[in-house]
Amino acid sequence: MPVFSSPAFQRVALGAVGAAVAGVGYASMIERNAFTLREATLPVLKPGSSSLRVLHVSDLHMTPGQKLKQAWVRELARLEPDLVVNTGDNLAHPRAVPAVVQALSGLLSRPGLFVFGSNDYFAPVPKNPLKYFDKDHKRVYGAPLPWQDLRAAFAERGWLDLTHVRRDLEVAGIKIATAGVDDPHLQRDRYDTVAGTPNPLADLSIGLTHSPEPRVLDRFAADGYDLVLAGHTHGGQLCLPGFGALVTNCGIDRSRVKGASRWGAHTRLHVSAGLGTSPWAPYRFCCRPEATLLTLVAASPDRPVSDSGRGVSESEAVAR
Repeated sequence: MPVFSSPAFQRVALGAVGAAVAGVGYASMIERNAFTLREATLPVLKPGSSSLRVLHVSDLHMTPGQKLKQAWVRELARLEPDLVVNTGDNLAHPRAVPAVVQALSGLLSRPGLFVFGSNDYFAPVPKNPLKYFDKDHKRVYGAPLPWQDLRAAFAERGWLDLTHVRRDLEVAGIKIATAGVDDPHLQRDRYDTVAGTPNPLADLSIGLTHSPEPRVLDRFAADGYDLVLAGHTHGGQLCLPGFGALVTNCGIDRSRVKGASRWGAHTRLHVSAGLGTSPWAPYRFCCRPEATLLTLVAASPDRPVSDSGRGVSESEAVAR
């Protein structure tokens, strides 16, 4: 009897197919909607500074019908962060601006900073997922999205657009020097427009970019920024236990695909795994959608970067 028609082989094959179907179902129906709040402590402030609570949100990829995600994001306002940082890819649909603004409405009353990503400018399109393994693949852009309307809504509520500008502000008694670039994933970054040492009178300097491309991170680090915040990677989106992310979809290595790390001798990097997915790839595996509450504290030799990596349920997030 040929091995392929043997009962044993057929049982194994059916088991493999069943496991694959179950995995796809879990990734697309359960984990994709298992939103979590991560917490991390970063020692980046000048000695003697009081702590600063920063909520980092990214990659909402919102569509009008995603009511569960919208409700979860609205609850983040109860955390009452000192500062909100949004690193882009808010949209995934031409009529999603009201859904994004309503979901973020409570947070828009807090001090905020933002830059945009490729999926704020262009709608996502279906693509072969294997192309993510080719960093040089030709990018295909979808229809233009109403990013100007989203920018106007954010700015009207007081959030600061850091696209190719430097801004100084004070939050909770902390003087902050900030700068940002447009999305490096689209080759729209023009770092020279913000180049230079941040204000030396600031207690903290923050750089923003959507995609954490090394060429941009190197420039922020060379200028002496304390902290750079980015998104774009989705934490790899599909990860394997014991291995981690398969791809980063940018130039950084897999070990930095999400969470806190160092970039150079001085600069800390935080990459958000984000809260959404493309509508054409609606799944996550071993990589829950997330927002991150960063507690920034004064730097000292005995306070290394820590990232709890612990998921916090919606009810726990609201209670904090």
